[in-house]
Amino acid sequence: MHRRQAPFRRDQRGDRRASACPGPARDRHRARPRQGVRGVVTRRNPAVVALGGGHGLSASLSALRLMSDRLTAVVTVADDGGSSGRLRAELGVLPPGDLRMALAALCDDSEWGRTWSALLQHRFTSEGDLDNHAVGNLLIVALWELLDDPVAGLDWVGKLLGARGRVLPMAAVPLGIEADVRTGDRLETVVGQSHVAVTHGRIEQLRLVPADPPACAEAVQAVEEADWVVLGPGSWFSSVMPHLLVPELARALHETSARRCVTLNLSSETGETYGLSATDHLEALHKHAPGLRIDAVVADPSAVEDTEQLAEAAARMGARLLLRQVRRGDGTPRHDALRLAAAYRDVFDDFLGDVGSPTR
Repeated sequence: MHRRQAPFRRDQRGDRRASACPGPARDRHRARPRQGVRGVVTRRNPAVVALGGGHGLSASLSALRLMSDRLTAVVTVADDGGSSGRLRAELGVLPPGDLRMALAALCDDSEWGRTWSALLQHRFTSEGDLDNHAVGNLLIVALWELLDDPVAGLDWVGKLLGARGRVLPMAAVPLGIEADVRTGDRLETVVGQSHVAVTHGRIEQLRLVPADPPACAEAVQAVEEADWVVLGPGSWFSSVMPHLLVPELARALHETSARRCVTLNLSSETGETYGLSATDHLEALHKHAPGLRIDAVVADPSAVEDTEQLAEAAARMGARLLLRQVRRGDGTPRHDALRLAAAYRDVFDDFLGDVGSPTR
């Protein structure tokens, strides 16, 4: 059995923030969707954990699900805006939006998968309280209320969708994000993920509130048992790096025998990373987790200003740089699932040279 946090009871609904990844004792009678077990490691079916949130995590999952069915998404739970923020404030639950997007990304390309993915993402438009709520958010929160168990609820949604992998929250409680942001000579603290994500200054330091949140035990176990851990792409400060600040999860990321791959973004034109180079992204990661070894960095050549500088920054973290065209052909700053999957295959197979020469 997995070690897990004690559950909240029906008579404790006013304090659901106390625990969100419940323990096994009272849940032994409850049917759960069966999850795959860790078997013999094969290079063609690696156990992969992808970290992040939002559209960036959806991009990596859409690629990774083409390569392996031993896939776990560990998702940030700091969203405080939109439908997720409203449900979080009203019901005291984990914000479901990024979890919903990860589940939708794990749907396959069958009619069943496409239909359920579209349903999860559908938003109501009205003059009333349902306006802008996503169907998937309401479904997830309803299962949480029914089961008193966020992990079980997410597993049941995954079973309904036929998801090619598992989705877990990174922490057992809803989190807040604070950032020290420098604009010219002025340093100010920006509070809340929705505000950090759109800040126009240079983020110097990132913090979680609470500072020492309990990790989701299943997420920690997934990292410990993985063959590969993938960080990024995505909102660098508000979705990717918060995983490094949850103490138990950070410890697992540092100590796991898994190899680690960082996927860099395609654009830094707006929001929290405005004006940051690809090298700046790596250096921010290193600043917040100086002891974390990285094995590979994936970047699109069109998003790299100075290839040699980026390669040197990657080497300082123990990584090799893989330059591959992973951008969609329509010119938008979005990853193409097939191209990104091919890049991950090269990384996982240790083909990191420009012409596919193996590194070992």
